[in-house]
Amino acid sequence: MKRILITLVLLLTSLQALHAQEFDPLSARFGYTIEPLDTSLRELIPMSVMLVYTNDTLVRIENETAQLGEQVLIKHLELNKSYLLLNLGPEHFAIQTDHNKPEEEPKPSQYTYKKKWGKRKIAGLKAKRMLVSHPDFKEPMEFWYLPDYSPKYLDAFPDFPGLPVRYYLATQDGILVYTLDYFEEGPVERDYFGIPSDYQKISFDEFVERYLQMRSGQQMN
Repeated sequence: MKRILITLVLLLTSLQALHAQEFDPLSARFGYTIEPLDTSLRELIPMSVMLVYTNDTLVRIENETAQLGEQVLIKHLELNKSYLLLNLGPEHFAIQTDHNKPEEEPKPSQYTYKKKWGKRKIAGLKAKRMLVSHPDFKEPMEFWYLPDYSPKYLDAFPDFPGLPVRYYLATQDGILVYTLDYFEEGPVERDYFGIPSDYQKISFDEFVERYLQMRSGQQMN
């Protein structure tokens, strides 16, 4: 009888662990505000936004950088492939990446997680608390996430136990704070995930070569 009870307990524990790994499918559009943690940098790095669209198989992420302007990343989660849409002057590029190809051994993440009790509402949604450490953080930072949705829609923390809705990224420009601003569930038109016909599909290496040629031509002029 004791063995049977132990077996049942182990089975229930395993089922709970498996259930904890499951996420609800998501079709939605949502947006984050981005700003530097250091308030003295906010004049140099003004607040920006990141927009995300997904039908659970495809994801579109719109962002903007000072160096390359607006960037659009379109990912196919099942095929594990993506296109990065960039505009360089009059030329438009769709940079292809096949994430199935063998790459160099990935570097281990510098972020470490520790679950903590605590809940709060962000953009009207109930989020759970996590303490996250990083060599660039002076102390562990409070991250908040939605446990029902996968982190797969973002590239930042693929092993997180849910979708981050307030998080911090260590970058060369300092620590940036991402905060969910709105979250709207519902069908997303498939046109959002298409590659415009005037974009040239090229590999990353081809893009770097074209970019260097353009920079060289500008310097000569």
